Amino acid sequence: MSDPLALVLGAGGQLGQACVAAAPPQLRVQGLTRAQCDVTDEEALRDCLKGFTPRMVINAAAYTAVDAAEDDLHRAQALNVEAPKRLATLCAEQGIRLVHVSTDFVFDGAATTPYLTTDTPAPLGVYGETKLQGERAVLASGTSHAVVRTSWVYAPEGKNFMLTMLRLMRARAAVSVVSDQVGAPTAASGLARICWRLAQEPEAVGLFHWSDEGEISWYEFACAIRDEALAIGLLTTAVTVDPITTSAFPTAAKRPAYSVLNVKQTCHQLGVVQRPWRDALRDNLRAVKARES
Repeated sequence: MSDPLALVLGAGGQLGQACVAAAPPQLRVQGLTRAQCDVTDEEALRDCLKGFTPRMVINAAAYTAVDAAEDDLHRAQALNVEAPKRLATLCAEQGIRLVHVSTDFVFDGAATTPYLTTDTPAPLGVYGETKLQGERAVLASGTSHAVVRTSWVYAPEGKNFMLTMLRLMRARAAVSVVSDQVGAPTAASGLARICWRLAQEPEAVGLFHWSDEGEISWYEFACAIRDEALAIGLLTTAVTVDPITTSAFPTAAKRPAYSVLNVKQTCHQLGVVQRPWRDALRDNLRAVKARES
């Protein structure tokens, strides 16, 4: 018998790429980009599942442009609500295990302690609302599933805070970063490993939370990026990082002031341990340096 086949949808994004790279050796894994399988196209999605007949699917496809979503409701709904609902229905019909990725933005940030999976969601904008509707569709679909919420995802490729800070710090003498939004960074590589654990644990059903260990502000994250990048030669100058308030940096979408996720349930059920966020950051910056060498 051949090894089980697993599909990674959204394989062109930073998490999708990480999932393909972290695939367990006992699985045959096929990563599909939007060009190869547009999850918003029902016929294409159906043909994809029928053609590959996977045993499990990791859905890393999503509309993640938080500010743009405020003026692009149709596209955000198509990717974050309708696509996972359709995918989950198809998986239920074909007996496919589904791991779907959601976000800390389903919460309003009014908490002062890490959010549990049982806490009541209250999204502040279109992105969070559509992601919430999408995860609820998966939870109600009847397929074997796990929905994993995460926060502040970054990787050595793609569009993310770490790479944006590195680019700005190479071009400017100073950068300003909000200091009154607190969360937990999550390296895509570590999140990918959790997705695979969930994909292979059919008894792990429902909502899960995952991030790296620790809680910091965006300002503190930026300072760490600067210091670690300096230490390995990605930066040559200690750029000034100025803390500012959210009100001084208005955006189209409102962000949660506190969005740390409680991951104890995930650690207990899967037998895993969080990695300190700074260790993960250091490794990701080393990967950037390796790519540039």
